[in-house]
Amino acid sequence: MARKKGSSATRASWLITFSDLVTLLLTFFVLLWSMSSMDRSILTRITAFIKDPGLMTARDGGRIPTRVRFIIGILDDPRAALVKQQRLKDLLFPDDLMPEHIDRAKLADNLRVLERDEGVALVLSDDLLFDVGESRLKEEAGPVLEQIALVLSYMSANVNVSGHSDATGGRSAGNFALSGHRALSVLDYFLDAGLDARRLSVAAYGPDRPVADDATEKGRAANRRVEILVKTSVEFGSYS
Repeated sequence: MARKKGSSATRASWLITFSDLVTLLLTFFVLLWSMSSMDRSILTRITAFIKDPGLMTARDGGRIPTRVRFIIGILDDPRAALVKQQRLKDLLFPDDLMPEHIDRAKLADNLRVLERDEGVALVLSDDLLFDVGESRLKEEAGPVLEQIALVLSYMSANVNVSGHSDATGGRSAGNFALSGHRALSVLDYFLDAGLDARRLSVAAYGPDRPVADDATEKGRAANRRVEILVKTSVEFGSYS
């Protein structure tokens, strides 16, 4: 009888161990299920907060190309962008992506980088984008804007496209209209490239915001421009 009692106790002990194991496995699978059902919006907000461009992107959920990641790193710091503007130009337009009919010298003369309170402005002269007096983009402007649109597609910052004219003709309606139509042409290109319209805004300043002396032809050429302002400097108290 004693042997039978010992055998029964052994069997009971084995069943307790087995039931504990099953309970642990069930707990593990419940944990996995809860993690897999986590709200994706929470993950997106966490990624945006830590600003790790290698984890999650708005473009097909893939990793950001190395070249684009370096460009974003420069744009995220307006002061660095001002100091490293040649580096920024080289990354935007490496030799294998340099648009036809545009050489390094022309690019240097017609693409500038300015620091603004809201972030970094990529400044494109009208000679790079438009024929004289026209607001329709030139054919060779497409490859220039294509590379900028590519970078913007991997960013979440809002973008303002503003048109500017020189002071010839003063503050005439024509100057404001031309600067506005040119800005809209660039905006339309970005929309066609798939950028979210909610991120984009447009402005027309005519001759009101010169960056050079209108008394010289070189100055007037510099003032006829489109600025693409990437708003990477977030103001305190702002959620935009």
